Amino acid sequence: MVGQHPVAGPQHRLGVGDIDLDSGEAVDSGDATNRLGAYLRARRELITPERAGIPAGANRRVKGLRREEVALLAGISPDYYLRLERGRDKNPSSQVLEALARVLELDDVEREYLLGLSTARPRARPRRRPPERVPARLHHLLAAIDVPAFIEGRSFDVLASNPLAVALSPRLRPGENRLRSLLLDPEERAFHQDWEASTAGFVAAFRLLYYPDQDTESAEKLRILASLTTDSTV
Repeated sequence: MVGQHPVAGPQHRLGVGDIDLDSGEAVDSGDATNRLGAYLRARRELITPERAGIPAGANRRVKGLRREEVALLAGISPDYYLRLERGRDKNPSSQVLEALARVLELDDVEREYLLGLSTARPRARPRRRPPERVPARLHHLLAAIDVPAFIEGRSFDVLASNPLAVALSPRLRPGENRLRSLLLDPEERAFHQDWEASTAGFVAAFRLLYYPDQDTESAEKLRILASLTTDSTV
C-alpha cells in the first residue's frame, strides 16, 4: 500500500492543567515531539473493552481501553506503558511495539508507522516468505479451461500451467521465471508483439516489488539477480 498513511483518528492533545481521565491527575502531554505517545493514546481510544475481551464495568470514564488494560494485554508493566505514552521512554524494543500493534489491532501500514516512531529502530532482519504453493482447486481449474493459462508467483516464477500454455510457449512450464525468460531468451522477442514495452513493464514491477527500503524477500531478489547475471551472454 504505497503512499498511504495510517489514520490515527482524533488525537487529543493535553496541555498544562488538563486532566487525565485514566488517573484523574493533571498532565502535560502536549509535547509535539511525543508522536509515539500521541499515536498510542489515539489508537487505544478506538478499541472498546468489548473488542478486547475485557469487561467494561461500571463508571467507566475513558473512551476505549485504559492504559493498564493495554499494558496487561501487551504483557508489559503499566508503569512502562505510562512512560511510553508520556514520552519518557522513546526507545521501546521492537518486541514491545509488535505487542502493542497486536493489542491495538493495527493493520500492516499502521504497524509499520508505529515501528517507525521509535527513535532507534534497528534494521529488520531479512525475512523469507514460505514457498508458494498452488492450491489443488487451481490445478483443477487449469486443467478444465480450454485456453492457455498459467499461474505466476510473486517473483515471476511460473508455478503451474496447462498443456495449452506450454504448447504456446515452452517458457511457460512450471519452474521457469518469466523475467529471466523475457530478458535472456531470444525467442521471447518474437513471442511478444512489443518486447521493449513488455520488458520495461517487468523491470518496473521488479523494482517496485524489491524496493531498496524493504528487507523482505531479499533472498528471492538475489536468486533472480544471480540467475540473470550468470546466464547473461552480455
